[in-house]
Amino acid sequence: MLTVIAEIFVKPGRRNAVLQAIEKLTPTVLQEEGCGSYQALIDHQAQVPWKQHSPDSIFMIEHWKSLRHLEQHQQAEHMEQHRARIKEDVLRVKILVLEPAKSAFLPAG
Repeated sequence: MLTVIAEIFVKPGRRNAVLQAIEKLTPTVLQEEGCGSYQALIDHQAQVPWKQHSPDSIFMIEHWKSLRHLEQHQQAEHMEQHRARIKEDVLRVKILVLEPAKSAFLPAG
């Protein structure tokens, strides 16, 4: 299972519009083959010195069965339409594709 963390950098004042578009898209994505989860998260307002603040970002946490499934998701027509709908509100997107760490302290297998 792969974990995707995507940070969507949104133009100031446009985060709610992009969140609404993601909310409409989510049921369709969750029906895709290989999708384990698809969730939008936003910055928690906390005044602590060690926390980075990202008030204009949306973070997507996704789980995909394989890279093939993730690539099919990226190429899906509904994703193309979604990106076209929000492109004027998004400054850039940073995507991380992660896998579980294999600890050197655990036996292989």
